[in-house]
Amino acid sequence: MGRHIMKTTIEIADDLFERAQRVARKEKTTFRALTEQGLRLVLKQKQSKPKKLPPLVTVPGGLTDEFKDASWERIRDEIYNGRGA
Repeated sequence: MGRHIMKTTIEIADDLFERAQRVARKEKTTFRALTEQGLRLVLKQKQSKPKKLPPLVTVPGGLTDEFKDASWERIRDEIYNGRGA
């Protein structure tokens, strides 16, 4: 495939290395292959588009006039008013 291989040295925690070695042996692969697979997964995840949140559902008409310009603290206090919180 004409792929260039870069030789490098990395420092990782002993416990992480030991866990990776165990998995590599169990899967009959190499530490290098497992490391490359992990890097590919992380890079793919970081390069993917952020997930969009579902649209915010609101009550028709929105807030009552009493709360239109109120702070979140004021709204929260009213929600919990009389509930012992």
